[in-house]
Amino acid sequence: MNVTSNSDSDVSAPDANTYLPQDTSGIRENRRWWIKLFLQPVLLIAGGAMLFAGLGVAQRLGFITAGHGEMSQQSNVEEAVRYICPMMCTPPQSEAGRCPVCAMELVPATAGSSDSDSRSIHVDPVARRIANIQTVAVVSVPMTRTIRVVGELGYNEGSLKILSAYVDGRLDQLYADYTGVVVEKGDRLALVYSPRLYSGQVELLLARKAQQQMRAGRLAPLSQVTHDLYDSARQRLVEWGMTETQIAQLEKEGKPSSRMHLLAPSSGTVIEKHAVEGQYVKEGQPIYELADLSTVWLILKLFPEDASIIREGQEVTASVQSLPGQTFTGHVAFIDTRVESKTRTVDVRVVISNEEGTLRAGDYAKATIDVPILIADYEEEIGDAEQENNHVLVVPRNAVLMAGNNSVVYAETEPGRFEIRPVVLGSSCNDRLVILSGLVEGEQVATRGNFLIDSQMQLAGNPSLIDPTKFQTSLPVVDESVSPQVLAALAELSGGDRRLAETQSICPVTMMALGSMGKPTKVDVQGTPVFICCEGCRGSLLDEPKKYLAILTSRASEQLAVEMELPPIGLPVLIAEESELPPIETPQLIGDSATDGQTESAADQPKRLAKEPPEVVR
Repeated sequence: MNVTSNSDSDVSAPDANTYLPQDTSGIRENRRWWIKLFLQPVLLIAGGAMLFAGLGVAQRLGFITAGHGEMSQQSNVEEAVRYICPMMCTPPQSEAGRCPVCAMELVPATAGSSDSDSRSIHVDPVARRIANIQTVAVVSVPMTRTIRVVGELGYNEGSLKILSAYVDGRLDQLYADYTGVVVEKGDRLALVYSPRLYSGQVELLLARKAQQQMRAGRLAPLSQVTHDLYDSARQRLVEWGMTETQIAQLEKEGKPSSRMHLLAPSSGTVIEKHAVEGQYVKEGQPIYELADLSTVWLILKLFPEDASIIREGQEVTASVQSLPGQTFTGHVAFIDTRVESKTRTVDVRVVISNEEGTLRAGDYAKATIDVPILIADYEEEIGDAEQENNHVLVVPRNAVLMAGNNSVVYAETEPGRFEIRPVVLGSSCNDRLVILSGLVEGEQVATRGNFLIDSQMQLAGNPSLIDPTKFQTSLPVVDESVSPQVLAALAELSGGDRRLAETQSICPVTMMALGSMGKPTKVDVQGTPVFICCEGCRGSLLDEPKKYLAILTSRASEQLAVEMELPPIGLPVLIAEESELPPIETPQLIGDSATDGQTESAADQPKRLAKEPPEVVR
């Protein structure tokens, strides 16, 4: 029993002692593994951070430079530095200092960059969205100018009639006894009593009876006298207002009457009544005034600059406040040839149909006249007809930047690139401006954010609205001394083509002088003859015709502006040195002491006069 127990204890003890050291070594291995897993990445991260920090400190201290630093520094030194005012008060200056307007320090600005040239800048999409730059297309439309004016309605003066008393008498009865009565031609208006009329009728009947007796009797030689008396009496009755029908009835009945009916001379409306029943009237005294209201006149008072573009026969639309919702159409019948001295306006007469009689004289009407804006090149006027081809290039008003006599727009030649374009403006209408030169149809121009684009052009030292003198320097440089090779190449063209090529002077694709590469090639681009330096430019020209036509148009307008422009303000004034000025000659008086007592011969006198200046006699 004891032996067995001892053997059991001997066997179990070594098991415990044997496995204990094995567990301790496993724990150590696990610890090393975990330390290796976490410590190495931490050390790598810390080392990388220290490396980047060291590189940054070294670069800041100047021990390490950027790869292109030397090149960029050299290019910056080579670039011409100009100084600008941060507030854009003055054009860029060539020397540092203070702004003469706001006294701020001028900051340097380098001209040009990799993304811009001397006439344009590039705006990236992010900056474009932030600046809210928007563009619209240049369109060609039949543009009209609308003139709005208030006028007064009046009677048609050509239809006014005044019925006066033909003979002294009394108005026994007035059939048209109030104004506004509508009468027809031949209607009875009044009954007039006149003793003179009665005696005139008696004379007519006696002369007629005597004429008949002379024809039947033996006193035929006196028939001419009685005929003249009859004609005189008849003419007197006609002048007293009797019609041919009334005279024929008098001769038929043979009974004179002291009363006569006044008949309406024309159809119309009684607009004035100047007498009443029982009133005695004198010969020539007005009784009625008639007017034809089927047409009325609208008298407009226009300013001279508006009246100068109106033509007779032009359509006018009018509306009256008392008749809302109704419009009336008329045509210009007359334009006054003088300007009223008090109002400084010109009267324009418009004839409007009034068959229904709704328009009233004396009422005010609002008139609208749409005048086509014609191109200035068309000088011929064909009567009252309007020109059919009145399409003009227009842009929104906010697309044009104006300062003094300078007007520029920014055209987007390619996505994100905006080029400055000097333009010549025409007339304006509402919120649009007519462009006479500088742009072509279809080009995109900036309408919002163009001031920001202009400021960036100023910062880059490029031509801008505030510094228009740079337009001259930004033009392509063409050598004025034309080489014999160029002259020989231009001489190969015909007379008309040579003049066009000399006017164009450069190839719009390569910007080289025409003739520098041989005989210029003529290409028809959208109906416009364009010369290029060689056949290699034909493809580029035909692929982007609008771009190159715009270059030629812009260059022509810039050259015209340069020719007409005064010298820019700020140019140095050259003053000659005192030594370079001619000496001031002192006038010599006759009888000077230097010449007193000296005599000269007649032969020497012309020589002296030729050498000496003429004497001044005081």
